[in-house]
Parts: sequence; C-alpha cells; structure tokens
Amino acid sequence: MIDLHCHVLPGIDDGPDSIEDSLLLARAAETAGTRTLVATPHVSWRYPNESHTIASLANELSACLAQERIDLTLRTGGEIAMTRLLDIEADELSRLGFGAGHWLLVEPPFMPAIAGLDTMLLGLQGRGHRILLAHPERCHAFHRDRAMLESLVRAGVLTSLTAGSLVGRFGERVRRFALQLVRDGLAHNVASDAHDHTGRPPGMSAELERAGLAPLAEWFTHAVPAAILEDQEIPACPLERRELSELGGSVRARRGLWRRRR
Repeated sequence: MIDLHCHVLPGIDDGPDSIEDSLLLARAAETAGTRTLVATPHVSWRYPNESHTIASLANELSACLAQERIDLTLRTGGEIAMTRLLDIEADELSRLGFGAGHWLLVEPPFMPAIAGLDTMLLGLQGRGHRILLAHPERCHAFHRDRAMLESLVRAGVLTSLTAGSLVGRFGERVRRFALQLVRDGLAHNVASDAHDHTGRPPGMSAELERAGLAPLAEWFTHAVPAAILEDQEIPACPLERRELSELGGSVRARRGLWRRRR
C-alpha cells in the first residue's frame, strides 16, 4: 500500500516529537502493510514548514529506516493549509507537491463556511496544479454545502479520506458522511493521516475492511496514489455506480461482526 498522507517527520508539526517516535510510527506502518509512506507535514501559519526542511528531515529519516531495517520507501509532500496558499511563492508551492510533481495536498479549514474555497482551488488548477483535498469528510463546510464539493470533483479535484473516519474515529457524523462520499463516487483515495503509532496510527487496510470497502482497497491505497506520485493519469474506479451504492452495509452489524472476529 501507499500512504499519501502521514505526519511522520520528527519535531516539525503535531506529529512525532523525536526520531525514535518517527521510527515507531514507521514500523507500525510497515506492519500494517504500507510499503511507501509519504511524509506530508503541515504547511500552515502555525507550522510554517518549507520544502528544504521537509527534504532534509526526510533524508535523515530514510537513513534511519535503512539502519533499523524498516522496509519503507519514504517520499515527500506537504499538507498545505488553504489559508497559506496565496502566501507561498510559485516555485516553493511546486516543491511542496507530491514528489515535487503537479499534485498538491490541500487542507480545507475546519469551519462551517469557507468563502472562496472553490475559486481558490480552481485558480490553482488554472496555474497547472492538481488538487488532492485532504479529509473533506471532516470539513464542516462540505457537510453544509455538499454541492460545492461535488462541483470541485467534477472540475478535476480529487478527495483523500482519512481511514479512521470510515470506522468512526472522528465521530458518527463524519463516518456517515465519509461512507456516503464513497457510495456517491466522490472519494478517490484513503490515507492514514497518522500522527503517531497509537492514538492516530498508520492503518488503512483494516479500516477499509471493517467499513465494508475491501473491493476498493487496491484502488484507494495503491492504484490512485501510485498515479499521483508518478504524475500519471488517474485510473478509473473499478466499480460501477450501482456497485458503489451497495458498499458499506449496516454500520452496527459490521461493528458487531468486527468485534466478534477480534
């Protein structure tokens, strides 16, 4: 699997404080089946990280991964807060993309209304960038105005759901909204958005199975992220709309089944 969204670099944001904690997170990702981990630290007013800092820390962590025999390939990007987009120079913005490519991971604010979000994102696309929208299921504005999200997807924006959202880690309302986005064909990737190895762990496969989304696991966690990292055409969803609408099943029934399996 490829995890496109992970806060694994030490001391740079609200992820691990130390290299030791980064290694614990990385080993947990390896155990969960991840083979490529993309370090996407926050790039925001609170965490004004820059591409050269991200690259330097990623090189240090990669060396430690090799030394500890943790079988992960580390790539870089950045989770860019929408409120910082206009402040970042064009060259730097490009360096913050996945693998320094055209795709940017953009984080919408957690507010009930976001004036101008669609205009800003479409403006970025007009400048040659491609947009992967981080955890839209946790953005209150999209709960209030789903039509805006649908419009953005029609315009070419892709969405990346957090795996934990699919199993209720951020509340029942978020879980229901995330599953509905999948059923309606508005979800294109699932990532861990991990911040540590326990509280916000780097799992994806188990969460997808528990949510009843195993038929999309390979597309969500390998085919789409591989295309993004290589700046290639995004592969079509392997399921038809009717098949998507049947995914997920009864939440309570699935939770009970998952508990019995454990």
